[in-house]
Amino acid sequence: MSKFTLYNYVLSGNCYKIRLMAGLLGVTYDTVAVDFYPGLEQRSERMLALNPAGTLPVLVAGDLVLSETQAMLAWLATTHDPSGKWYPIKDASLHAQVLQWLGFSARLTTSVGAARLNAMLDWPVDVEAVRSASRKDLDELELRLTDRVFANQTWLVGDRPTIADIACFPYVALSPDAGFEHDGYPAIRNWLYAVRSLPGFVTMPGIHPLHELREDGANG
Repeated sequence: MSKFTLYNYVLSGNCYKIRLMAGLLGVTYDTVAVDFYPGLEQRSERMLALNPAGTLPVLVAGDLVLSETQAMLAWLATTHDPSGKWYPIKDASLHAQVLQWLGFSARLTTSVGAARLNAMLDWPVDVEAVRSASRKDLDELELRLTDRVFANQTWLVGDRPTIADIACFPYVALSPDAGFEHDGYPAIRNWLYAVRSLPGFVTMPGIHPLHELREDGANG
C-alpha cells in the first residue's frame, strides 16, 4: 500500500473528502498545508508545477500525482480496501451507480461549495446562479434519499457505504455555512447522521460543533 502526501487546506470540503476517506480506511498519510485563502498559494509556481489547474487538494504517492478528488477517492479505496466494498468495481451495476454519484458530487462542489465560498470568504461567484443550483441539488438529493428510505436502504448505493457517500457528504453537511439549513430535509439529516456514525469518522477542525446531528435530525 502506497503512503501518500495530501496538499491540504483544512476548511476545504474537497480536501476533507480525502481526510475523511483516509480516516475511515485507517490510512496514515502526510499533509502539506496550503494557504488557499488569503494567500492563494494553490496558484503559486510550486503548486502549479504539481497541478496546473491551481486547485486543491493534490495527492502525491511516489510518481503518481492526482488533482481530481473523485480520482483520489477511487485510488484510496482501490489501494487500501482489499474487500472492494468501498468502491465496488467488480459489480457493473453498483460501479455505474457510484460513478453517477461521483458526478453528482462534482455538481455539489460547483453549487453548494461555491455558495459556501462566497458566504464565508466573499469569493466572487454568480451568487444567484450558485444559490439556485444549490437548492436544486439539495432538493434532488432529498428526493433520491427518500426513495432509498422507502427501499429500506440507508446509503446512496447498495446496502453499505461507498465512496459515493463520502464524495457527497462534505458540502451537504456544510451547506448551513451557505445559509442552506437542513430543517426541511429529513432524509438528508438521517443520512448525514449515518455517515457521521461510521467507525473512523473524522471531522473538520473548528467546524464540527456547528454541524452536530442527532438521529432524529435535530441540531445537537
